[in-house]
Amino acid sequence: MKKFVAEPYRDIDFSNAKQGAVIPLDAGKTKISIRLDNKVIDHFRAQVEHAGTGSYQTLINDALVAFIQQRSMIDAVRQVVREELSAPQQKSRRSQVLASA
Repeated sequence: MKKFVAEPYRDIDFSNAKQGAVIPLDAGKTKISIRLDNKVIDHFRAQVEHAGTGSYQTLINDALVAFIQQRSMIDAVRQVVREELSAPQQKSRRSQVLASA
């Protein structure tokens, strides 16, 4: 059995040390804890494994951003369609009012 020997005592000066993360966090990102289904995590990990590089957490973030952008686009299209559908009704009402006057 291998025996482990403790490291000898070293006098380390921590007077200039800074508290906090060693790696600075990306601006605009917040670290959270979230519970996801195992299927979701397995799917994104498999994508990273297939690509050979990357981070499954980044892929999940990218998927959420894409969903938000898609929803925004769908909402914008719906608004335009509503406006276009209501425009003929407003024009016909105006012509009826003008014709009766």
